[in-house]
Amino acid sequence: MKSQDIYILLKLVCLQQGPSSHSSLIESMVDQYSVRGLAAALGVSKTEVNASIWRSINIGMAIKDRKSGNLKANKKALLEFVVHGLKYVFPAKPAEIVRGIPTAFSAPMLQDKLMSIGDYSYVWPYAEGYQKGQSIQPLFKSVPNASLEDDRLYEYLALIDAIRLGNPREANLAADMFEKRLMSDG
Repeated sequence: MKSQDIYILLKLVCLQQGPSSHSSLIESMVDQYSVRGLAAALGVSKTEVNASIWRSINIGMAIKDRKSGNLKANKKALLEFVVHGLKYVFPAKPAEIVRGIPTAFSAPMLQDKLMSIGDYSYVWPYAEGYQKGQSIQPLFKSVPNASLEDDRLYEYLALIDAIRLGNPREANLAADMFEKRLMSDG
């Protein structure tokens, strides 16, 4: 499994849940479930998307929908892996102060949920970012761009970073929020 597999599975979840409040023009012009559509929306090469899909199918993290034939994420397996294994396989380590896009506890969906005592904000490095904070390496290099195009994907990725970074209390809060969003239909 590679980090982009989780990234691609999360995009599939977003597609299953319907259009985001902020869908890009590219997504409306291409079959979103196709390798080309996923590659365009996520900034991942078609070769990497295809390899990721096969890895995900082989380990049971993705399945083909019988009715539509579209690929879809196995939400239960994804939830189990994100909550219990992701921080060990793809740990997040805060680094230098940079400009970027807020993630983890600094992201809008978690910002008012926890009280922090003088900690820095966490950001994905991004030159046009609007906040300074400690750098967190995203799951894949194109995460900042894709998160600006899809609000729902941004929420999922930021919650995952909170799970990867957090102490038990913070990680549990993020995991609960992640589960509620993941298991909802929209």
